[in-house]
Parts: sequence; structure tokens; C-alpha cells
Amino acid sequence: MAACLPLICLLVSVTAIAADFSPERYWNTALPNTPIPNSLRHLFTPDFTDEKSTNVQVGKGGVNVNAGKGKPGGGTAVNVGKGGVHVDTGKGKGTHVSVSGGKGPGGGVGVHTGKPGKRTDVGVGKGGVIVHTRHKGKPVYVGVKPGPNPFVYNYAASKTQLHDDPKAALFFLEKDMVPGKEMNLRFNAEDGYDGKTAFLPRGEAETMPFESEKFSEILKTFSVKPGSGEAEMMKKTIEECEAKRVGGEEKYCATSLESMVDFSVSKLGKDHVRAISTEVAQKNAPMQRYIIAAAGVKKLSDDKSVVCHKQKYPFAVFYCHKAMMTSVYAVPLEGENGLRAKAVAVCHKNTSAWNPNHLAFKVLKVKPGTVPVCHFLPETHVVWFSY
Repeated sequence: MAACLPLICLLVSVTAIAADFSPERYWNTALPNTPIPNSLRHLFTPDFTDEKSTNVQVGKGGVNVNAGKGKPGGGTAVNVGKGGVHVDTGKGKGTHVSVSGGKGPGGGVGVHTGKPGKRTDVGVGKGGVIVHTRHKGKPVYVGVKPGPNPFVYNYAASKTQLHDDPKAALFFLEKDMVPGKEMNLRFNAEDGYDGKTAFLPRGEAETMPFESEKFSEILKTFSVKPGSGEAEMMKKTIEECEAKRVGGEEKYCATSLESMVDFSVSKLGKDHVRAISTEVAQKNAPMQRYIIAAAGVKKLSDDKSVVCHKQKYPFAVFYCHKAMMTSVYAVPLEGENGLRAKAVAVCHKNTSAWNPNHLAFKVLKVKPGTVPVCHFLPETHVVWFSY
């Protein structure tokens, strides 16, 4: 195959950079045989799904790039002339690519995707590729008080958490996971924001500071007032991600879907791996009584797993940890008024390294390392396991 002209190669490279922004496409490439759980699919931003594709054609007339489904006004026009290259996609809402010549700072390639003020800028020049994300607005606080994360095992429960945190009900003993057992549960407790905490593409997420020493910069990025409830939740999430690991646990905070996939695959492999979440038939179902269905409990894995817990943050961040000696179960539940749930439960067989004042021990009235401790996963959390 003949080598392409430098300008054409550059345009194709820029198109590839833009295409790489799709988290869904990354998943399907890395894990072609693993379905995406609905809990994760719901966190994809509309601008980065695979509903649209881009085709590049090179002919005598120059370069023609068509993006979208072929709808009038929805494609991409590329003009190549002496003044450089200009690419404009669809009604001013898509991607703009400009290529200018010269040796000065103005030379190079600029790519701007999305609506003004809510878009990603990619600059290609002598210094390499620079991605700058314009944040999508201030996160909306919904009144959830920051407190110890019950799924981070080196934290002690707060004085009020036992009664105030709906996640407290998700802990139970393995011996109680039998048909007919009744439990009061709420699976979709609010995560702290208004539901707009979607995934950022990895290229975007990696430009965002995510460490305590840059917290002031983080607050400015998201227009969050220091000392506010939003700020406290964000600070708590970062601190938990930076905290030391528990026992032989391996932990990682994934700030993108791509990084979550990479971490999980590095611990479990990719040939026989599944990712599943709890599914409840009713949206925003309240705390209510469930009964473990007579159909029974199914053990899915009995060795190692990676559990990823969604955190309170302006965009989707997951606290992931791999621990040995864990079991994963599928638990069918029947709630009040016929409400059904397909719950996922994780049982930890060795809790000796956990904080002795952890919420689970307070709820279950047991001591660390004595009995397996189990918990259901909220709808927004994911467990990865080999099969």
C-alpha cells in the first residue's frame, strides 16, 4: 500500500484521535465477548456513543470526510486549499478541524468537538498532542452528607451512619443467603449528585487533576465553592482513593471506563471475564422488604474478583479493589407488590484486616476475621470475575 501524503496522514490521525474518545468502542475492542452492564452503559455521555461513524475518502478532488448516519446537514465537509484545511461537521454542533501552515505558533492542527463551552479541544503541533476539556458545568449537590464509604474497609463507621446510611442494610451474613430470607433493602441510594456523573473519555479524564495537593484547582475547574457540601464529598472521594490499601487488597481509582477495563483485565485476564451489576425492575425504588426467591442463589465465582464502587464526584469515578478469598453470587429477590430484583452479592471470607469499627461489623454484630461478611451491590456498582 502506497504511503499517504503527509497532510492526509495527519487528517486521518486526527480523525483517529477523535474516534478514540468512545468508551463503548474501547470496551468492545478490549472485551468483545463481555456484555456491557446496563449500570455502565447508562453512564456513557451522548456525545461519545457509537451511534455515529466517520468515513474518510481520498480522491482526486481532495479529501472528503463524512460523519454521521448520512442525514442532510449532519455530515462533515473538508476543504483543502492553499490557505490550509478546514473541516466543519454538522450545524455548528460537531467537530471543527483547521490546519494552517507556517513555522510559527499558529501552525499545526486544531480539533474542536462538541458545542461551544462543552467541548474537547485537541491540538496537534510540534510539541505533540494536547487535549483540553472545557468542563460541562457545575455539579449539582442533592443533599447527601459526606461520610465514611462503607465499601472502603479501613474506615470506621460514623456515629450516625448505622441509622442514616441506606447502604447499611446491604450487609448480611453468608449463612443468611437462603431462599425465603427476608431483608429490608434499598439498591439505588443517591450517589450524591443529580445523575449527570457520566464517564469522561480517558483522554479527557487524564487531563483532570485528581489529587489532594491540587484540590483548589479541582474546585475551580468545576466551579465548586470551597467548604460546600459538594467540595466535602469530592475531597472525601479523593482521600479514599489515596488511602493505604487493606491487607493484601489491590486498589485503584478508575477515572474513566477505559482505565477500569484495563485494571480489571490486568487482574483477571480478558478471555473469560464477566462484569455484572444489580438490576432492579423499578427505577428509584424505595427501601422495602425483599424475599430471596425460591429459585435460589447461584454462585458465580469462588476465588478472586474485582469490585468497582461508584464514587461521589462530578464525573464517573469508580473505586476498584481486587481481593482474594471472595465469592460472587447472583441472588433473585422478590419485593413488595411483586417488585423483582436481580441482585449481585459479594462475600468476603477474610475480614481480619478490616477496621474493627467498620459499618459491617456494627450492623452484623460480629468481629473481624470470624465469619464471611457479605454485601449486595448498589445498582451503580460493578463486580468483575473470571468464569
